[in-house]
Amino acid sequence: MHNRHTGHVACLNKNKYALIRYQLKTGKSRIDGTGCFMLEAVPARRKIGNMEGEIISVRVARKRAAASKRIAIVEFGDGRALDAGNFATPLKFINHSCDPNTYLRVAYGQVEFYSLRKIKKGEELTCNYGPTHHDGRLPCQCGAKNCKGYL
Repeated sequence: MHNRHTGHVACLNKNKYALIRYQLKTGKSRIDGTGCFMLEAVPARRKIGNMEGEIISVRVARKRAAASKRIAIVEFGDGRALDAGNFATPLKFINHSCDPNTYLRVAYGQVEFYSLRKIKKGEELTCNYGPTHHDGRLPCQCGAKNCKGYL
């Protein structure tokens, strides 16, 4: 697998084994902090890529989450979690939206992102985080017409 990182741009080949199948960049988000943006258009229902990270126990993941302002942790549901915090994957910067353009799939120890609809070049990638450790107390900043107000 060929993996080159130049600044904030992920340039990876598009073979089926690539972690990221489309060119992405990170940049300032209108939603919150840093976001992940497409450098090319993506058709609907296509795999964008897998998020890299460290596999840890849920217990360790929750300790890390409690000690951090920003987290990039996904729980698998089997007592394990993936922490992308120390990895250079742009997918960890996908912000929450109540009207997302991607969905997250956890399968076979992988965290995968797929497009829900056609995504335009330059568009920020968003995902509905679903239930989170915030227990409905974190104000949502997505700005979507159907915003639920809290995560």
